[in-house]
Amino acid sequence: MRFLIAFICGLGLSACADGSSSFPVTSAKQAEIGESVSLVRLDEGNIATFNRDVSPPQRTSLPGPANWNYRVGPGDILSVLVFNHPELTMPAGPQRSAAETGFRVQSDGTFFYPFVGQVQAAGLAPEQIRANLMVGLAEYIADPQLEVRVAAFNSQAINITGAVAAPQRLPLTTVPLTLIDAVNAAGGLDPEADPAGVTLQRNGRSYRVDLEGFLERGMVSNNPMLGSGDVVFVPTRAPQEIFVLGEVGRPSGIDLAGEALSLTQALARQGGLDELRADARGIFVFRGGSDKMTVFQLSVESPAGFLLGTRFSLEPGDVVYVTRSPRQRWNDTILGLLPTVGAVNTTNTTVEGL
Repeated sequence: MRFLIAFICGLGLSACADGSSSFPVTSAKQAEIGESVSLVRLDEGNIATFNRDVSPPQRTSLPGPANWNYRVGPGDILSVLVFNHPELTMPAGPQRSAAETGFRVQSDGTFFYPFVGQVQAAGLAPEQIRANLMVGLAEYIADPQLEVRVAAFNSQAINITGAVAAPQRLPLTTVPLTLIDAVNAAGGLDPEADPAGVTLQRNGRSYRVDLEGFLERGMVSNNPMLGSGDVVFVPTRAPQEIFVLGEVGRPSGIDLAGEALSLTQALARQGGLDELRADARGIFVFRGGSDKMTVFQLSVESPAGFLLGTRFSLEPGDVVYVTRSPRQRWNDTILGLLPTVGAVNTTNTTVEGL
């Protein structure tokens, strides 16, 4: 932005004695600027070229499973309930939770169960472990009926960081966890978060996920299901400012924040043109480029000019400048001289009276 402002000053914004700036509004004067700037006068013939909508959200390229089925892993604790055989069940009580009385899956992926011995668990769903246990217990119990549940989910998790209320590690459970679920579990988005720029790291690759596309337009693919080891990063929204300067009611910057803002809207938001001081021919938009600057000129000598301005879309980094009218510059010069003239007349009158 500093480069852009310096470039503007070098292209034709000349400083007046009162500290204000001006830019030539006529073709003859603008021809003196040179080839370092491209000047475009906005009219009915070209205005459609500069009327752009906010970029639509992009669908994420992140691959993911269509459904979720939890697979037990090392560190998980299993609860096994054998119906009508309390001696094979370690019941939880007021002093011990189900996690404390369950069977911990060891680093080799197995756990020990009475009569059966080492039971393979890692990589299997609870239903598969239940089926294997039924086969093993059938040698000792006729038609065993049992239930296997995960009492503590310790083996699989995702991490969510960045602009959320409570960055943390979130365990995966038998209930599928989507991106919006993870954001909500982390306390929601910060006020300065940029949901359109979420990144998700999976298997050594980074994917961009426009979560705003899901929140605002219902793009289901942009609310992907998360898997073990995923790392979600929510960035802070970078300012997307334009600047309205010169002879307007309230010169200042405007943060677009993804909003589609037209030239006329920006002028109206900052109090409109100063009717006494502004030159209706000289509404300029300075837009920097890689090798040269483009300056757009809009004349509002008639109301049709403001209608044209509603179809000119501003972009982050644009500088809108409204020049001062030549008549007002002359009036300002005269007003600046009046105190000096008055002082000279007073001095002359005093001298003549001596």
